Amino acid sequence: MMHDFAKWGCRGILILFVMVASRVVADEPWGLVEALGAPEWIQVDGAHRVRYEMQDGRFRTGRTGGDQIMVFRSRLKMQLGTGAFQLVSEGMDSRQVFADTGTPVGHDDVNALEMLQGYARWRREVWEIRGGRQTLDLGSRRLVARNGYRNTVNAHTGLFGQWNPDEHWMAQAFFVLPVQRLPGDGASLLRNQSAFDHESWRVKFMGLRVSRYSVLLGGDVEAYVYGLHESDGEGRATRNRRLATPGLRWVRKPAPGAWDYDLETIAQLGNSRATGAAADVTDLNHRAFLQHAALGYTIKGGWAPRVAALVQYAGGDDSPVDGRNGRFDHLYGGRRFELGPTGIYGAVPRSNMIFPGMRLSFEPAKRLSLMFANHALLLASKRDAWTTSGLRDPSGNSGRFLGQQLEARVRWDVIPINLRLESGVAHLFAGDFVTSAPNTTGQGDVTYAYWSALVSF
Repeated sequence: MMHDFAKWGCRGILILFVMVASRVVADEPWGLVEALGAPEWIQVDGAHRVRYEMQDGRFRTGRTGGDQIMVFRSRLKMQLGTGAFQLVSEGMDSRQVFADTGTPVGHDDVNALEMLQGYARWRREVWEIRGGRQTLDLGSRRLVARNGYRNTVNAHTGLFGQWNPDEHWMAQAFFVLPVQRLPGDGASLLRNQSAFDHESWRVKFMGLRVSRYSVLLGGDVEAYVYGLHESDGEGRATRNRRLATPGLRWVRKPAPGAWDYDLETIAQLGNSRATGAAADVTDLNHRAFLQHAALGYTIKGGWAPRVAALVQYAGGDDSPVDGRNGRFDHLYGGRRFELGPTGIYGAVPRSNMIFPGMRLSFEPAKRLSLMFANHALLLASKRDAWTTSGLRDPSGNSGRFLGQQLEARVRWDVIPINLRLESGVAHLFAGDFVTSAPNTTGQGDVTYAYWSALVSF
């Protein structure tokens, strides 16, 4: 374990030393292609990130005490070609140290030595078409995202197309097979073992998005529908999700001296199963809903403070025996950017959750930003589970109040583009449900903190 720590930590330190030395003699961000003097038809970039996480207290069932983990994520991307046709490849290596059998290590943390992307791209005038393994980052990122905070990244293999005729319109469509990260057992992940990821025709994901910019009170309007069709097979049990997820979003981005807003309504229709267990063969009528609403204002002037209020509702399942599933499925979306830190914490899911709160962010100095947030956590259905913890009271007698989450984060871009340091803390004040659910850990409050360094080139 310590050998891995030394190896992956020293990699980041070496890259950092080279970058800082170059930055001292030139007041420009450091780039690998420029440093090597490579021709312009070759573009190379990469990054190495190390993050230490610690947690005091547990909210997941069957776990007590504290926990810690250190995760490393390295990536290298290369693009060949400068004309209409390019070849793009990106490798990523995600590993951990310090975790043990009591740490919730999964595919979110470890994916050793893997090709994240490998595709051909054709771009001409208003069109772009990509074919191959690729990452997707669409719209609000609540349903389809290239993960940022998480130590591993969702990848998909298939086709993606984009039509952008002018500054007012954009249409996107895709048909892909989501990549399954391997190996699949916890013991192998703890040892950072590698295995080639693969995709299967038994899991298909597709979608169509249309965006119209600056159309209504200075805001952009997006309409979309995503489809997911999966089935058991090849030694892998699934929840047999056959879902259609249409949505509508109206958003205005933050700007100094102006109001901003983000309203998104998402429905989810189809069939699914309550669990992914092989013995679960009961198809349920899936009817779920998500509503997000946020309103913010950025003060013009020094520090550029922004204050925002938001609430998000993601449906839960009211009864396990009524033949219906009302628990919202966030598909391949991200969470950290609005629901709090993930990693070994990840307290707030985008399912069976009501999440109202306030957020304050500002920049007290050049390249330095701070953020503070205060949110309440409530179950949308008090008879359904708190999905990230496993806690559940089928009777509903434990209520729905999970508690209050306070969060703070500081981010310093020491060298713009090349070096970012970040630290944050989240504290969950346990509510009635956490302390009284039948399978509670009984530990009460939980505190999570992290420190990270990101080196990019």
